[in-house]
Amino acid sequence: MRRLVGVALVVLALSACGSQLDPGTVARANGGDGTAPVAGTGGDSGLPAGEVPAAGDVPAGGDAAVAGSDGGVAAPDATAGSAGGGKAAGKGKGSPTGGTKAASCEGFKNQTGITDSTITLANVADISGPVPGIFEASQQAARAYVEYFNSQNTLCGRKLALVNLDSRADAGADQQAYTKACGQAFAAVGSMGAFDSGGAAAAQGCGLPDIRTTTTTPERSACSTCFGVYSVRPNLIADSGPKWLATQYPEATKNVGVLYINAGAAVVNAKSQAAAWGKMGWSINYLQGIDVAEFNFAPYVQQMKDKGIKMVVYTGPYQNTVKLQQAMQQQGFKPEVFMQDPTVYDQRYVQQAGALAEGTFVYSTTDLFENKNNPEMQLYLSWLNQVKPGAVPNFYGLFAWSAMRLFVEQATALGGKLTRDSLVAALRKVNDWTGNGAHTAMRVGTGETPPCQKIIQYKGGRWQQVSPGSWLCGSVVNSGVGG
Repeated sequence: MRRLVGVALVVLALSACGSQLDPGTVARANGGDGTAPVAGTGGDSGLPAGEVPAAGDVPAGGDAAVAGSDGGVAAPDATAGSAGGGKAAGKGKGSPTGGTKAASCEGFKNQTGITDSTITLANVADISGPVPGIFEASQQAARAYVEYFNSQNTLCGRKLALVNLDSRADAGADQQAYTKACGQAFAAVGSMGAFDSGGAAAAQGCGLPDIRTTTTTPERSACSTCFGVYSVRPNLIADSGPKWLATQYPEATKNVGVLYINAGAAVVNAKSQAAAWGKMGWSINYLQGIDVAEFNFAPYVQQMKDKGIKMVVYTGPYQNTVKLQQAMQQQGFKPEVFMQDPTVYDQRYVQQAGALAEGTFVYSTTDLFENKNNPEMQLYLSWLNQVKPGAVPNFYGLFAWSAMRLFVEQATALGGKLTRDSLVAALRKVNDWTGNGAHTAMRVGTGETPPCQKIIQYKGGRWQQVSPGSWLCGSVVNSGVGG
């Protein structure tokens, strides 16, 4: 039964428009408020985890190749250089090494995943399985950063190589992929899986630094060598966004309805949110789970109408968001505020929802892709389009790009002292990581929920920030649920 629930979530995730997101995982991967991505309960399919051949990543024979050696496009102004030993091509925070002072390469040693010419990294993501391409965006973003780095830099004379491995939305496949990564790669970077419990023991057992997009299961969070760049603890909820909303919509926050997909960790997450928001002064008068297979949202809408709900918060796949909004429209129910987690910040939601998207609020820990004044965001979009023309940027891709930047900056700073152990030790000290301004400061080393977020809204046919300043910052509240 647990396996069926996990598969149902993944199937639901990609039921429309060829989405690369997994809203089952999305139900847990809520940005900025402390909830974590949905913990799937995948079992072992009995199938081996396979390598995913991508141009320039895994050539015939399974050996890693330097990304870009297949004709990958380099930046027009790219110049050869070396980041390590003090010769970095390109300077400043926007450079591939982030302006990090390169340590001496004296004493640098070849080791697992490192040869005289390359440092091999692994990316493990759900690519095949029940729904192909769920987290393809993570692998695309990891490759994009490798291409970017290799166009200008080396680490102590070595280019980066990338091996893509497929976790197949399955805990057993995740375990097999990480066993392979342990023997082939120096570190795993930007990985993303709905059922990431499987590879936790393997990564920790071989000391593999695992700089993930985020973690989705307690087992992965407990792994001592694993770090989520999107850092959250389900019981710790940021108070900055909710407090700001209370000043803007005081009546709405006094009569709130919280709905969520009734599967996986979404149940704990929604209850944790509701409990924390209650401590912040909100009044949660309706808390309701909706089964994965439910298609009739009318009864829930009627119950909210009967209770006079003025603010609706939904946690779940954007396909169901549209169904909920359609049911609300059909019954003439228009709350003052409708809000969802940041994974609904996706062009596919807008296309499917049409006019219903107008006014939708999102709490987020990332900046807007539309922000032309954010160099890092535009850098991500530019290189993503070079490695995969027409690729749709999303939440998971952005954090995979950030994970790759984090690896490069930490490895550059270590220089000749770079080992698996030294990298893990360095990562434990990173607790203000912004990915060069792509997202709010993340507590990567401790895995705690960040206290800052922003509120964005789809308004006038486009997404825009409505909260003041760069970020709303405050503290985190312990909900007492899910800790």
